[in-house]
Amino acid sequence: MDRLPVYIHWLQTSVVPWAHDHFGFGPATFELELLHTRLTEYAQKISTVTISLVESLESSSTVIFTWLAHLVLIPLLTFYLLRDWHVVLANIHELLPRAIVDHVSDLTRESDQVVGAFLRGQFIVMAMLGLFYSVGLALIGLEFPLIIGMLAGLVSFVPYLGLITGILLAGAVSILEFHSVLSIFPVLLLFGLGQLANDFFLTPKLIGDRIGLHPVAVLFAVLAGGYLFGLVGILLALPIAAVIRVLLHGARDAYLSSSLYRG
Repeated sequence: MDRLPVYIHWLQTSVVPWAHDHFGFGPATFELELLHTRLTEYAQKISTVTISLVESLESSSTVIFTWLAHLVLIPLLTFYLLRDWHVVLANIHELLPRAIVDHVSDLTRESDQVVGAFLRGQFIVMAMLGLFYSVGLALIGLEFPLIIGMLAGLVSFVPYLGLITGILLAGAVSILEFHSVLSIFPVLLLFGLGQLANDFFLTPKLIGDRIGLHPVAVLFAVLAGGYLFGLVGILLALPIAAVIRVLLHGARDAYLSSSLYRG
């Protein structure tokens, strides 16, 4: 931009007279002042866009680098933790006071079992919801019932996300397919029934019973987790509540066998 007036002046003093002498072009043919104005405007716009682009790349490059670092580090750390996990447990076991080592080992083993039961129960709930949604959408007559139904079931590990995702996708497909807004009502009914079954039967029976939590405790844990820690609290509420239950039962057993209880 700084050199642009110099280049325009050189064109006007050198190239324009040469073109006039050899080809008969007049100075009016080269509207250099207009060219100068237009190029200056374009250069300013390009510089503004370039600065914004560079700033955007600078801010997003940090995110991209962090994502790539996680992409490399997570499998690497997982591999070494899986390979050396027994060594880590042995070292922790060795540091525990001998008087409580058996009790802590039992609590840890039971906590591991309830977390594993929670994960297995969650996968079963997701699969059953996906199957229910897929069959229901197929009976309604929608296209792509398996894709929509399984996707809604897959994301149902986040409370109400499966419901919202399924209604949005299936509702859009139903309107496009049947060309009527009324066609969305069977979709709403299907996903409403699925959500009720999940809240009052699947989650309490397949997850709550597996981890030893009462259905009321399951609902309370999810509500408390969401209120205290948002989405992360909702996702981790049940396994944390199950581990807390194990620890409370361990503390109760220790108290009942103590001299304080027996007097």
